[in-house]
Amino acid sequence: MNLRALSLRPLSCMASIALLVSSPAVLAQDDTTDIEQITVVGRMTNVDVTADEIERYQVNDLQDLFRHVPSVSVGGSLGIAQKIYVRGMEDTLLNVTVDGAPQTGTLFHHIGRVKIEPELLKQVSVQSGAGEATAGFGAIGGSIRFLTKDANDLLDDGDNVGGLVRVGVFSNEGQRYSGTVYGRLSDNWGLLGSYVYVNRENMDDGDGNELLATSAEQKLGFLKLSGAIGDKQYLSLSYELRDEEGEFGQRPNWPTLEGDPIYPGSGERETVVANYRFDASDAINVETTLYSTQSDFVQNVTGRWGRYGADIETTGFDVRNTSRLGQHSVTYGIEQRNDEVVSAYLDGPATCAAWAWDANTCSFKEEGTATAAYIQDHFQATDQLLLSFGMRYDDYDFEQLTYDETSGSHGWSGNIGLDYDLTPELTFSIGYAEAMRGKEIGDALTLEKRPGRLRIDPALRPEDVTNAEIGVTYRNDQWFASLVYFQSDIDDVISDQIGGGVAPEDSTYYENIGRYEADGFELGFGYQLDRVRFDLAYSNTTSEINGHTVEGYEYNGIGNARGDTLTVGINFEASGRLELGWNTIAVAGMDDIEVLHRAMDIGWIAELQTIDKPGYAVHDVYARWQPTRSDSWYLSFAVQNVFDKSYRDHSSVGDYSAIPGWETVAGLRETGRDIRLTLSAGF
Repeated sequence: MNLRALSLRPLSCMASIALLVSSPAVLAQDDTTDIEQITVVGRMTNVDVTADEIERYQVNDLQDLFRHVPSVSVGGSLGIAQKIYVRGMEDTLLNVTVDGAPQTGTLFHHIGRVKIEPELLKQVSVQSGAGEATAGFGAIGGSIRFLTKDANDLLDDGDNVGGLVRVGVFSNEGQRYSGTVYGRLSDNWGLLGSYVYVNRENMDDGDGNELLATSAEQKLGFLKLSGAIGDKQYLSLSYELRDEEGEFGQRPNWPTLEGDPIYPGSGERETVVANYRFDASDAINVETTLYSTQSDFVQNVTGRWGRYGADIETTGFDVRNTSRLGQHSVTYGIEQRNDEVVSAYLDGPATCAAWAWDANTCSFKEEGTATAAYIQDHFQATDQLLLSFGMRYDDYDFEQLTYDETSGSHGWSGNIGLDYDLTPELTFSIGYAEAMRGKEIGDALTLEKRPGRLRIDPALRPEDVTNAEIGVTYRNDQWFASLVYFQSDIDDVISDQIGGGVAPEDSTYYENIGRYEADGFELGFGYQLDRVRFDLAYSNTTSEINGHTVEGYEYNGIGNARGDTLTVGINFEASGRLELGWNTIAVAGMDDIEVLHRAMDIGWIAELQTIDKPGYAVHDVYARWQPTRSDSWYLSFAVQNVFDKSYRDHSSVGDYSAIPGWETVAGLRETGRDIRLTLSAGF
């Protein structure tokens, strides 16, 4: 059954700081492509995480994936509750895609909206801040592009079939098992299939305290068919089904205390993507993506409203062509995305009548459509000077079908930038970009409203962002260094403000709340000498709304401030088959953050309060040994949080427990020392 029928149906490191930017991941790519994908506007703060790094650090979840990327952070030790932040902006302000398929909407504001299996990933590319016109819908805070592997990525030269079996154990606390098979169906076509199972028990924090309600069971199935059609065409078809189940607190991203009730909960994501490329000539290089994603979340709040579910379905396409005309490389295209969200009481009319505002309305539905056209030109004006300029037009339409409220907006956004090689090793870059976003579908578990109330300000305006960056990069065979300053401003931020229960506004009311300002700098440094590599990165970001610091509880769905962040990594290739490394992340404390601005505005509290976010430093080590020349045979050992540090990540909700009336508000603490061992065997 489907939520639309009042039920849910089963769904049918230190990372290298890359200044040479990877493909926009509009489609999965193979090694046959000869289209040079380049980015100028915003490229200086791009970050890539590679498959080698994912395996080396034994990445299990989103937090592990971005653990050593200073401009990206993930709060919370529980996978289903993790949220991504880029320069303090929550992933709701980013365009997040898997092989070009956007991951949209919010099922529940106390869980994360991005779910991914790290083992499948070939590469992750992060664009911080608004960038070029090709960045996609809603990329006002940047974009994250997950690119999955295909059979060609795993097959050795001369092999037609292969497989991988991996077994991993973690001391804090769980196991991971996976099996992958892949092979050539013909000279041009390959097929990959993978199954991953993860079982996590309740974890312990750095003080040895059990983190209650953090156990979970994760399952994933993945299929990908890819290959060439003649000499000029490429096609890939992929299917992914990911499931996570457990017994969580009612608000999974907050701590569950001894004696608190826990409730069964489950989340699924099913994604189907078709990617097609046609390289006909310099003038015709077409890339097309078709996608469908459906995700759901069901929580059984026993003894109260019982099973309550949410379902988001996203379908759409992106069609673009790249023409190389002399010194110009021009990309232009159109894209459309259709979103639908439904939530419902799932235990029948009697339960609905006991809890719903209107006993005759037990399910709730919203729809949104976004349509865009864009063009981006990269002009190699001289051997030293690369110019980029582009324009994008977006149109958003939104409708609350249950309550007949609507919102619509449209607008143009442009960008311009340049790279200038002062010397063969030293490059100066500057860029400016605009982006806009209209009202999109809302948080699924808060779609219900009181009869006669408004949920959308009739004068609601779209969000408009500007992002400016300037910096320099130095690179030679041994040294790398970069310094970039950025400033991002969002006007007319849209927020689902906590209401005061005063008509005509509902308790959740979407309105423009003011201006978001983020500015700071990022520093990168690297050195390679024979078998030793040293990396250092530093990120400083100040994030404010209307002049006060952004905090993740009050500005849920928008952002969360983080202290200055330093990451340091040392990698040593002891031999051709043994690799060792040490990584450190240090985050500076933040004191006296003023909070509860909205609560004071509506009279819930008499004056502003303050909280602190203590600083912390966490150290990780790893070792990887290959007994043979094959990359598929290895034994990997890692220890995260070597010194068993007890801390709460700054990208989790801050600790409000000392404020009367807000004693239960806090983010999950992070796990303590975790020793991980993985055996990979290939055939």
